[in-house]
Amino acid sequence: MTFNFNIREIATATMVLFAVIDILGSIPIIIGLRKKVGHIQSEKASIVAAIIMVAFLFVGEEILKLIGIDVNSFAVAGALIIFFLAIEMILGISLYRDDEPESASVVPIAFPLIAGAGTLTSILSLRAEFQVENIIVAIVANTVFVYLVLKSSKKIEKVLGKNGVNIIRKVFGVILMAIAVKLFTANISQLIGN
Repeated sequence: MTFNFNIREIATATMVLFAVIDILGSIPIIIGLRKKVGHIQSEKASIVAAIIMVAFLFVGEEILKLIGIDVNSFAVAGALIIFFLAIEMILGISLYRDDEPESASVVPIAFPLIAGAGTLTSILSLRAEFQVENIIVAIVANTVFVYLVLKSSKKIEKVLGKNGVNIIRKVFGVILMAIAVKLFTANISQLIGN
């Protein structure tokens, strides 16, 4: 069994997941949850989110085959979702938002806040283009970052301030939009070619 680690793929996948998970943009929600319930289980939430993401990386494609959808079609749909997420981030608008979670247990933080529909769609879209081991490294890197943010959300908000968080969201929104366009063009050409 050979591993094809590629720094460029790891970096791109890490940035895509970082932008889609948008843990920095979720700091206000995390702080709100912490105020409501007093404590957030950072370790548990991070581990469960990582397990969900890695599991979906391996069984997501099988689930699609069961339904009768190929990875390229899913990647095109994923690219559109990522594109709309990017529009939300850049323009600061809300096209669709789930209700704010009511408790800070694993369920609202690990899923859907971290490993939500956008993240899972992105993982399968990345799978259509990148090696699995590179995506796993990206998932692990993001999980570590998510854990650190959950642990120190109060400090981060004080350091960055509201404007700092907004600037980071907009920058990653533009990166995300460019990646969505690349994913869309790469997979739509394969669909049309078939």
